[in-house]
Order: sequence, then structure tokens, then C-alpha cells
Amino acid sequence: MWRDDSTKAWPPKQQQLLHINDHDFAIRPGFGGSPVAVGIDVQVESIDSISEVNMDFTMTFYLRHYWKDERLSFPSTTNKSMTFDHRLIKKIWVPDIFFVHSKRSFIHDTTMENFMLRVHPDGNVLFSLRITVSAMCFMDFTRFPLDTQNCSLELESYAYSEEDLMLYWKHGNKSLNTEDHISLSQFFIEEFSASSGLAFYSSTGWYYRLFINFMLRRHIFFFVLQTYFPAMLMVMLSWVSFWIDRRAVPARVSLGITTVLTMSTIMTGVSASMPQVSYIKAVDVYLWVSSLFVFLSVIEYAAVNYLTTVEERKQFKKKGKISGMYNIDAVQAMAFDGCYHDSEADMDQTSFSIHSEEDSMRGRCTGRPSTDSSHTKRRKSLGEHVSKVILENNHVIDTYCRILYPIVYIIFNLLYWGVYM
Repeated sequence: MWRDDSTKAWPPKQQQLLHINDHDFAIRPGFGGSPVAVGIDVQVESIDSISEVNMDFTMTFYLRHYWKDERLSFPSTTNKSMTFDHRLIKKIWVPDIFFVHSKRSFIHDTTMENFMLRVHPDGNVLFSLRITVSAMCFMDFTRFPLDTQNCSLELESYAYSEEDLMLYWKHGNKSLNTEDHISLSQFFIEEFSASSGLAFYSSTGWYYRLFINFMLRRHIFFFVLQTYFPAMLMVMLSWVSFWIDRRAVPARVSLGITTVLTMSTIMTGVSASMPQVSYIKAVDVYLWVSSLFVFLSVIEYAAVNYLTTVEERKQFKKKGKISGMYNIDAVQAMAFDGCYHDSEADMDQTSFSIHSEEDSMRGRCTGRPSTDSSHTKRRKSLGEHVSKVILENNHVIDTYCRILYPIVYIIFNLLYWGVYM
């Protein structure tokens, strides 16, 4: 016996109740009259990532729309609303919200498309969806890594201007809610706020625009451990050169080159994780000044080495001792074994030992015991000899730099942290 296919002959009950087939939902509600008011509220679920290199952020949130469409009103004795899923969305009018400056976005579809439509008997509609958006954030790295970034996600209707659609925050400043567990590895979220405004396009007119603003303050401790502290150690390590014998050429040169190369490695690592901006960042100021201190430590030894060579040549010429093996100048002698040979210090040590032997022989010949005065004289002569050797092995420039470099670097740090903090 032939029967009618009821699934084809009759529309679903909710469509009968909402009278969907009786209206043209391609046209907005209240067409020809005042603009339809669409309220918005947002529940931020997470901020997934923030990229300084790409200057963007990724956010997952629930976007809810509120408006009234009298064409969807239905009689109800209990005044209860009806809830639908994504299958009804394409059959009715919904606001065409898009995200300004967005790079990528998608609506979650596991296990089904994350849509929710709730219709009240008087025609008020709630439309909610779960969405992830990657949008641009125009960052200023002048104070990086001591910076604070202001990012915003902008919502706007694509087709309907202010004459057809009015966007507003449904609950004012309380329309933007966040989860309590939101946290980022490098940033601390200081503030979430909502604002609104108008955007003008020369070809189509004025449009309502909503803003989700959030302020991010960067955690400094990571960069202290990875950048500032290693750079500070390299600068202090370069000062060790001032305490090394000026004739120990290999030790001082290798120390200077090592610190310079290490500073270059630190700077390269920081630059690799940053966008190629054309202005100077705060971290650049610190690293370049620290590199300058390390470089000046190397230059300081070059000056000490040159002045030492000049002094020894003058001494050799003055005393007439440039003969035989001493005809080789100081620079060539240094090339053989990496050290200068100070003949004057050797002669002073020899003469000191000879004088000491003479004094002891004189004491024996006279047969008098050593007195306190003789011990005092010997100690005095020994102290004078040791101090003389120390002064000869350390140039006066090294002595001044031991004090000057730390003082200047401390002053720089005080100024730097006082300005940028």
C-alpha cells in the first residue's frame, strides 16, 4: 500500500513553529527601518600564543550575539526558549561579524560544529560560537624586554554599515569575561577591557567596530638569566685581564678574544628571536655597551703592550745594553716565547742577592750578632724589591683601569635600570 513520505511532505516541527519557510531570511530584520541592534559579549577561554617575530597573537573565545528577529517569534504558554544546533544556522539571518587584521581563524568542529542558537518566544535570539583567531598586534619593542604591549581584537560587520546594523557591547564593560587560569610563559596579563568606535571606508561608509583590548607586561626574569646576567659576567671577566702580568701576552689576548666572541654569540641569539626592526631596543643598548666595555679591555692591553715595548727600547738604548742577543727588539723576542724579558728586573734581583751575601759576610767578619736594626734593614730592602718588581710588571694604565672600568660600568647599570624600569 502506497504511503506518503512524511519526512519530505512535512517540514520539521521547529520549522513549522518558527515559520522559517514563510519569510525571506536573506534580508535583515526590520529592513527599511532603523538599524538592527546586535549586542556582543565575549568569554575568553585562552590566549594560546604571542609571537614577537610575526607580531601576532592567537586567542580562543566564545563569541555571543544578541538581537531580535520578530520573524522567529512563536506562541508559547510556558515562555520557554528553544535551542538549536548548527543545522538551523544557514536557514535564518545571522550577523556577518568578521575580525579586522586577522590572519587566520576557524570555528571548532569537534565533535560537531560549535554553534548554538537559542530562540525566545518574542523573537529574541542568542547565537553563540567557539572560535580561534590569529590577529595582528602592532608591537613597539623600544623598551624590549622591559616593555608592555597593548593588543586588540577588532570586531566589525562586513556588509552592513551603520545604517543597517549597530554593534554594541551587551553588558557594557562586563561584556568581556576571562577564565581565571589564563596565563602566558613570557607575559603577565595586566588588563582586559572592552571599547567601541566607528570605522570609515571611503567606498562604503561608516561601520560600527568593537575592540577587545588587553595589556601584556613581559616577565623580565627569563631575560635576566639568559641575556643580562651572562653579558654582565663577560664584562667582569674581561676585567681579569687588568690583573694579569702585562708580559703574559697569550693569556691576556686569548681572554680578550674569548669574551668578545661570547658577547657576539649572546647578541646573535637575542637578534634571532626578534623581528628585524629598524630602531634600537633596550636590550640592544645594554648588549652594545657591554660589548664596548669588553672591546675596550682588549684595546687597553694593546696600548699597554705598545707602551711597554717603547719603554724597554728606551731603557736598552739609555744603558747601552743593546748587543748580542739583545739586538732583537722586544716585539721579536715576544714572538719566540710569548713573554717579554725584563733585563733590568733580572739585574736588580742579582744585585739584591749579591748585596745580601755581602751583608752576611760582613756580619761574620765583624763577629757581631745580628741586631734588630739589621733585620729591619733586610726586611725593608726585601719589601722594596718586591714592590719594585710588582710595579714594573704592571703598567700604570692597568692600575687605573682596575678602578675606572668597574665604576663606569656600575654607573651605566644604574642609569639603564633607572630609565627603563
